[in-house]
Amino acid sequence: MQAYAEEYLDDVVENQGKLFDYVAFTYRDKDTIDFIKAYMRSKTRKCIDEAKAYVNTMDAKTLWNYFVDTEGYELKPGESMEGFIPDWIGEFYAYYQWYYNISSVEVIDKVPIDFLIKAYYGLHDLELDLAVKKVGGSK
Repeated sequence: MQAYAEEYLDDVVENQGKLFDYVAFTYRDKDTIDFIKAYMRSKTRKCIDEAKAYVNTMDAKTLWNYFVDTEGYELKPGESMEGFIPDWIGEFYAYYQWYYNISSVEVIDKVPIDFLIKAYYGLHDLELDLAVKKVGGSK
């Protein structure tokens, strides 16, 4: 059994990718990596892990606002991610979490962001499920 119903999978994968992308490109002088780590460890993301439909179906901007309000999160000064990397990392983490049926906290511990940034150029052209299986098989 997966982390949540497969019916939510496409929405969660797409919206998480868009969320990470939204933060990186909207807040150019803020630390995207810190945001991703905080988000993946948050109560908001845990609601998605637990298949709470209200959160699972939010679009990226609504999810951003919900996360900030729920967690009281404030972006830290720093560098934002460039290009397609934040979107891909968001999608990768969401699919990996679902596929291996582990919590979001476990995902970020098993597959650190720095690893994904380095692996991006070798993995991003693969189908998402294949990229997840390759990384999961090497861990």
